[in-house]
Amino acid sequence: MTGFHQHHAELVCDGVPLSAIAETEGTPTYVYSAALIRERYHEIDAAFAGYPHTLHYALKANSTFGIVRLLRGLGSAVDANSVWEIEVALRAGFAPADIVFPGVGKSASELECAVPLGLKAINVESAGELERIETIAERVGRPARVAIRINPDIDARSHPHISTGLKINKFGVPLDAARELISSIALRRWLTLVALHVHVGSQITTLEPLRNTASFLAGLAGELLRAGTRLEYLDLGGGLGIAYDGGPVVSPPDYVAALVAEVRPTNLPIVIEPGRSIVGPAGALIARVVDLKPRNGVSQFAVIDAGMSELLRPALYGAFHRIEPVREAAGAPRQYEIVGPVCESSDVVGRDRELAPLAVGDLIAIRDAGAYGSAMASNYNRRPLPVEVLVDEGRWRVLRRRQTVDDLLNLENVERCLES
Repeated sequence: MTGFHQHHAELVCDGVPLSAIAETEGTPTYVYSAALIRERYHEIDAAFAGYPHTLHYALKANSTFGIVRLLRGLGSAVDANSVWEIEVALRAGFAPADIVFPGVGKSASELECAVPLGLKAINVESAGELERIETIAERVGRPARVAIRINPDIDARSHPHISTGLKINKFGVPLDAARELISSIALRRWLTLVALHVHVGSQITTLEPLRNTASFLAGLAGELLRAGTRLEYLDLGGGLGIAYDGGPVVSPPDYVAALVAEVRPTNLPIVIEPGRSIVGPAGALIARVVDLKPRNGVSQFAVIDAGMSELLRPALYGAFHRIEPVREAAGAPRQYEIVGPVCESSDVVGRDRELAPLAVGDLIAIRDAGAYGSAMASNYNRRPLPVEVLVDEGRWRVLRRRQTVDDLLNLENVERCLES
């Protein structure tokens, strides 16, 4: 069994007790299962069953260098949402041709860096952005490979904060405007249209929005191909959800089968951008109970040493994560409000959770934290970023050490402030 599971009343990761990691590395600590990352990547990849495709791992989910290197070793390509993510990908050994560059609001300096690289594609979000790319491409004398991101006005039926495919969202180009941009590219020497792109949201747990999105893009591609437009592939984005609460979700084979069924008539290869679906279940945040306080007549506050500065998702959009003790205690379960140490009332990691009795010093695991956990962590309250550990073949290694105050102050002119 890969990943996290109970063994002799203790939570382990690929056979390694989480308590042993916590005792050595301290808390809070992110722990990742290399075996589960490999398993989930291969499950998606194999589901294509020979249909031409490329998996571009979405770095925004988790761009810790050791995780990125692991994905590269599996044969993944990269989806980068900033020029800084591109730099991480290049340093991890990816070639420019392995990288697609989506994202709203690419700055002038980002485009100045990206266009000369010869990326697989820059996914264009507006007519103005396309003009800026064209200007740079002409100046450097290298045609830019572009994909047009289209807003299909499809409801992903996920949380409004992570829905990206409706016309009220900031993402992509409306269909009519996209058609005009696509037809204009044929006459623009310094632009090469290579693909159409669509991404309607994240944490999608039903098949219909994913199938409808693929049908929409395949239909448009067929129309363009019949009119003589050349395309290299279709980029269907990401969005496949995971079972944070143990509820039903779309399986990778069903997801891929739906995409292939819609796109096959075009004979175009498929690009997808999985992130959460690969690394989400493969990570857990280990924290320690530092205090217990009465909450009401039936529950207590369990204050832990990790909160919104380490895992923002619950405070940002009420996200649910399973929480369980690393070591099960005897006694009837009771209700806890699991809260962090940050000076904000929104710093609640889990509301009204039924857990075995907790005591100060106990370790808990916040599950399915491999995606949008460390990537969204901050130094609010001057809290240092947590250590990150990868478990592989029965051993663990530190991917990123815990920050220190010296690390936090290194970019600040402390000496001059002291002199004044």
